[in-house]
Amino acid sequence: MTEYTDEEQRILAYLRDSVSRGESYFRAKNIAEAIGLTAKQVGSRLPRLAEKSEDVEIEKWGRARSTTWRVTRS
Repeated sequence: MTEYTDEEQRILAYLRDSVSRGESYFRAKNIAEAIGLTAKQVGSRLPRLAEKSEDVEIEKWGRARSTTWRVTRS
């Protein structure tokens, strides 16, 4: 069983909920605003969550002004 920090759990809960409503693309800034963290806190955790998460697939998708993350159910 994978251990998650409180912040990681909050990020994953937000992503799971959003994906279940049909959203697929996210920016750290938007996630942070929704769950009360900073964009830096979210952005530094997403690559680790991409490796650790078993129920959602997180991949770096694009980089324009900021990185976009594509999230889907595994």
